[in-house]
Amino acid sequence: MNRTTLSLIGAATALAAVTGVAALTGGSSDDADSAAKAATRLPVQRSTLLCPTPSSSDVSSTTYTAYTPKRDGVDAKDGAAELLPAQNPADDVADPGGDDGGKGGKDGKKGGQAAPGGDKPVLPLKEPGKPVTTDQDSEGAPALIGTADGRFAPGWTVQQTTTIDAGSGRGILGTACTAPDTDFWFPGVSTDRNRQDFVHLTNPDDAAAEVDLKLYGPSGRLKPSTDESITVPPRSTVPVLLSTLTDQRAASASLRVTARTGRIGAAVQAVDQKAGSDWLPASAVPSTSVAIPGLPKDATSARLVVFAPGADDADLKVRLAGPNNSITPAGHESLHVKSGMTTAIDLGDVTKGEPGSLLLTPEGGDGPATPVVAGLQVTRGKGSDQETAFIPATGAIERSATAADNRTKGSTLSLVAPGATAKVRITASAGAGGGSPVSKTYEVKGGTTQALEPPRPASGKGPYAVTVERLSGGPVHASRMLALPQDGVPMFTIQPLPDDRGMVAVPEAGQDLSLLNDD
Repeated sequence: MNRTTLSLIGAATALAAVTGVAALTGGSSDDADSAAKAATRLPVQRSTLLCPTPSSSDVSSTTYTAYTPKRDGVDAKDGAAELLPAQNPADDVADPGGDDGGKGGKDGKKGGQAAPGGDKPVLPLKEPGKPVTTDQDSEGAPALIGTADGRFAPGWTVQQTTTIDAGSGRGILGTACTAPDTDFWFPGVSTDRNRQDFVHLTNPDDAAAEVDLKLYGPSGRLKPSTDESITVPPRSTVPVLLSTLTDQRAASASLRVTARTGRIGAAVQAVDQKAGSDWLPASAVPSTSVAIPGLPKDATSARLVVFAPGADDADLKVRLAGPNNSITPAGHESLHVKSGMTTAIDLGDVTKGEPGSLLLTPEGGDGPATPVVAGLQVTRGKGSDQETAFIPATGAIERSATAADNRTKGSTLSLVAPGATAKVRITASAGAGGGSPVSKTYEVKGGTTQALEPPRPASGKGPYAVTVERLSGGPVHASRMLALPQDGVPMFTIQPLPDDRGMVAVPEAGQDLSLLNDD
């Protein structure tokens, strides 16, 4: 049988498979441009989220809240959303925020027990538009691996909020569970003696992931004292104490987490011996212009950390976007960031009693602008009553973003429009215990920050979700602060609200039988 005969048999077999498949190859460039222009946005069909191990402190508790917004054009019947416990293969050692101060074992990895309830699903959703919530003692609570498909996938979000009542990790630790990826930047980590920073690596897949951890301080790469390559077994989580990776101490550093094989979720739990604790979210991807939304009006101090990952230095203009306009913080008009080095500056009480957002833009010059990653450590309170939270550089909301676990009191939504004025719609979902959604429309003037108490569900009970939709105008960046004061301590946590990527561009489909041509 000659090659032509084989090709014809193969063509006949494949004909049904390719008929109706989008023509992504072949044809003229004009045809390709037309197809790109004809692309439509459709809801995603599957989402994965990873929640890190909260804490094993015996004076802590965690609230989990899951939610999927209602979406037009989504099949109203099919789909499911739930989380399952991840395994922790490490030997039992200390936990950050626990009674032993998080010193850990000789390899800096902490272990954990099997999840209570075995493989019983956590937070299964029954319908979009209504959140579900559960409370659990954090001691022994596992990391979670979740999947949503069908009608529950677009915009699915899970919030993990932990309260530690006493000890060095005392405070509110909040994080939105993250999607797996291969590259993360965490500017603002520390290897200092008064900090215990753990990076939690969670692998959602059925094959092991190989992960590299690299730390950069004010003088460049921190010299490693151990192997920075970590193996994360399938469907498992591995926490690593950052100070065990190097003998050098840096009050402010930048961590890069890169998966050489596989994909992972990464989150940093930062515990300060004096100023409380919180989760430190990953920065948005390196960009020449950066927005850090949501500095509280009563912030007593703010520390900006910036890293330039490329081969060139970065010269940045620093602006504070307040309620009425943008100003330059006194003494911090510009910032020079050397390539491969972490730069940190203390801004003090930069907000001066008004809410704001930091905007970093290229200073100017003849050469191309240099991308950076950035984060902000924010402190509220003074003395022994301090509490800390972290705000990363946050990507713009293209269409919508959601913050779950809002309470009757204590939620503040911050919106900043770095350029042109923008119009947004904010919707409060029904509460976990009932009620009806409520929506309001707001205008955010260009160059300003609008901090507002989000609407609440009508007759709602229990935690609820808040969804921000950009309707028109320029880019909008957002964050949500949850304040839960306790015994005179202004406990709080801040979550960035990047676009939920619930919609994807799908090119127009067409038949292209030239794919079957015999070469």
